[in-house]
Amino acid sequence: MRIALAVEYAGTAFHGWQSQPDGNTVQDALERALAAIAGVAVGALAAGRTDAGVHATMQIVHFDAPVSRPDTAWVRGVNANLPADIAVQWARPVAADFHARFSAHTRHYSYVLANRAVRPALLAGRVGWYHRPLDVEAMVRAAEPLAGTHDFSAFRAAECQARSPVKTLAPIAILAQGEFVRFDFSANAFLHHMVRNIVGALVAVGAGKAPESAIAVLLAGRDRTRSAPTFAPDGLYLTGADYDAKWALPVTRRPLQFPLGARSR
Repeated sequence: MRIALAVEYAGTAFHGWQSQPDGNTVQDALERALAAIAGVAVGALAAGRTDAGVHATMQIVHFDAPVSRPDTAWVRGVNANLPADIAVQWARPVAADFHARFSAHTRHYSYVLANRAVRPALLAGRVGWYHRPLDVEAMVRAAEPLAGTHDFSAFRAAECQARSPVKTLAPIAILAQGEFVRFDFSANAFLHHMVRNIVGALVAVGAGKAPESAIAVLLAGRDRTRSAPTFAPDGLYLTGADYDAKWALPVTRRPLQFPLGARSR
């Protein structure tokens, strides 16, 4: 039986999602916990591979259960075997042809930035940081050319393994509240470091280090070496993925509350 899970995690202590020889990834921890309930090894596949230090409010995962267990076992039982910074939110049997990655048609990320003179301590590892005031309206205007279907090579990591740099990105929402700035991204798929590279380029605009036109120029130039450095992973959150209704899944997206810890309205 194929089972879909929604998983929440703080990625600070892990070397990303994908399994590595040292075993210190979210996938490794989840597969160990699933095996503890199943009694045999279990492989889990996710909607998106998050990097080291990146978090998820809702990562969608599927695995093929070698034994029958109630849904509660795949939630409470698995959570009892997970570290405190990873938790299954729900479990649901799905059709055999469901795939957490390939069945998703949209993915969502948010980046949260603390914009203040001194680095954050209480939210260390959970938010990015920029020490000088940012012009949010300038960043909003600069981001407009990124919406639509484009070749995003200018914002692609050198080690990216995607077959094509062409992706379709929805308009980026950039919101400011108090000392926090949040960037919300939705696309059919993302390139490696694409969100963090775009955030870095927009921060350069907001800080007055680059003109608003720089983003459009970078996009057209398709040259990663001409863009700003990759921004830190700390403030990046995978907030879910969208699937067709035919899969009859529970909620698969959890927008990030803003500011962190506040009640959504």
